[in-house]
Amino acid sequence: MAATVEDLYRNYGILADAKEDLSTHKDAYQVILDGVKGGPKEKRLAAQFIPKFFSSFPELADAAINAQLDLCEDEDVSIRRQAIKELPRFASGDNLPRVADILTQLLQTDDSAEFNQVNTALISIFKIDAKGTLGGLFSQILQGEDIVRERAIKFLSTKLKMMPDDTMTKEVEDYIFIETKKVLEDVTGEEFVLLMRILSGLKSMQTVSGRQQLVELVVEQAFLEQALNPADADSVDRLLQCTRQALPLFSKNVHSTRFVTYFCEFVLPNLSLLTSPVAELDIQLEVLKLLAEMSPYCGDMDKLEVNLNMLFEKLLEFMPLPPEEENGENAANEEPKLQFSYVECLLFSFHQLGKKLPDFLIDKISAEKLKDFKIRLQYFARGLQVYIRQLRVALQGKTGDALKTEENKIKVVALKITNNINVLIKDLFHNPPSYKSTVTLSWKPVQKTEAAAAIGQKRHSGEDIGTTATTKKLPTNLPRRDARQIYNPPSGKYSASIGNFSYEQRGGFRGGRGRGFGGRGNRSRGRIY
Repeated sequence: MAATVEDLYRNYGILADAKEDLSTHKDAYQVILDGVKGGPKEKRLAAQFIPKFFSSFPELADAAINAQLDLCEDEDVSIRRQAIKELPRFASGDNLPRVADILTQLLQTDDSAEFNQVNTALISIFKIDAKGTLGGLFSQILQGEDIVRERAIKFLSTKLKMMPDDTMTKEVEDYIFIETKKVLEDVTGEEFVLLMRILSGLKSMQTVSGRQQLVELVVEQAFLEQALNPADADSVDRLLQCTRQALPLFSKNVHSTRFVTYFCEFVLPNLSLLTSPVAELDIQLEVLKLLAEMSPYCGDMDKLEVNLNMLFEKLLEFMPLPPEEENGENAANEEPKLQFSYVECLLFSFHQLGKKLPDFLIDKISAEKLKDFKIRLQYFARGLQVYIRQLRVALQGKTGDALKTEENKIKVVALKITNNINVLIKDLFHNPPSYKSTVTLSWKPVQKTEAAAAIGQKRHSGEDIGTTATTKKLPTNLPRRDARQIYNPPSGKYSASIGNFSYEQRGGFRGGRGRGFGGRGNRSRGRIY
C-alpha cells in the first residue's frame, strides 16, 4: 500500500527528531521510500525526503537509489526535475560513479529545463569527485546509446574548461587522456573534432611533449601509413579533418613533417582526382591551403628532393607559359588562366621547403627547366601587376566601414594574395634564388594596420619584372562573381579567376557512424541503471 502525504510527513518527523538514533528507524525510512508509489504530491515529497536521510541507512542504499530513479523517469516533468536535482546527494563513496552513469544517461532528455538540471547535477558531483564522475561519463560514451554518447562528449567539450584548477588535477587530466584514447578507436568525424578539443584544452597538453602526444593521436587517426584513395570522399574527409586538428599543434618544436610528406607523396599527385566531401568546397584549394599552413613547421625530411620536385612540378601546372603569339589577333582567346589562390599556396609551400634545399633550382633541375620556370614566373608576374594596380585603385582611400563591405573584404584579400605572390616571385628571381622573404598567407587573420598598408603602399620594384610586356587597359570595376566570396578579376589580357575564398569549413564526416572514423555501429541498449 502506497504511503499518503500524512504518512510521509509523520515518518519524516520521526526521522528528523531521532537525530543520532536514525538507524533504529528503518521502518520509517521504508515508508518514505514507498512514497514513490503514490500520487504526484507523495512523489514530490519522496523526491525530497529520500536523499535527506539516505546516508543513515546504508543497508537500504540500493532501494533508495532505485526509488529516486523511478522518480527521475516519472511522466510528470516537475517530479523528474525535483528528483534529478536531488541526485547529487546520493553521490558519495562507491555510489558516485553509479550516480554519474545515471545522470549521463539522463542527458538524453528532450526537455530543456530538465537537460539543464542534469548538467547542473553532473557539474556538482564533478566537483565532489572528478575521476568518479568521469568514469560514469566515459562508461556511457563507450557503451551507451548514440544520443547519450553524443551529449556526453559535448558535455565534456564544453564544461571541462570551466572546472576549477583544484578539480582538474594532473591525475584527472591523465585519466581523461587515457579514456579519450579508448574512445578515439571508434569515432565519427564530428566526435573526433570534439574529443581533440577536449584534449587540447588540458593543462598537461600545453607543453611541447603534450602537443607531440596530440599530434601522435591525430597521426593514428589519419592513416598516414596508407595510400590515399582520391575517389573516396570519406578518406579525403578524414585526411582534411585530421590535418585541421593537427595544424594548431605544430610549432618549431612540434613538426608537421609526416603530414607534409604525405601530402607531397599521395595528395599532390592526385590533386585533380580528389573527391570533395562537401559539394560547395573547392577541395583542391582546401588541400593546398592546408599544405601551405603546415610547410613552415616541416622538420628534416627523408625524401626532401623528391618531395620538393613534386611541389615544383605541381606549381608549374598552375603557372602557364605565355601565348606564342602574344601580340597577335587571337591572343585574347588563347590567354591562359592565372589561378592566383592556387599559386599562392604552392609557391609559399615551395618557398618554405626550398629553404631546406636552397640549391634545388640551381643543381637539381636542368638549365632548360630553370629557364622555362623563369619564363613562367615572368609571365605570371606581369599579369600579377595588372591586378595589383587595379585593386589598389579600387581600394584607394577606403577605410573603416568602407572596407567592411563584402565586396571590399574580398578585394582586400585578393590584394593580399597578389602581394604575397609578388614577394615570393621576387625572391625566386634572385641569382641565386633567395628564400629569405616572409609573408602571411592571405586567409590568415589580418591586422587593420596591415590591410591599410597593403592598400596604400607604393608600388614595389617587383613590378619591373618583365617590363617589356604590354598590357591592355582594364576596366576599373571589379565585380563579384557570385555570393560565395569569389573574386573575379576584370576580363581581358591576363584574365583569370583570382581564387576561391571559401574559408575553412569545419564539420563531421559524411553520414553517421559507420562511414567516418572506424565505422562505429549503433549500440543502443536502453537505460541500464
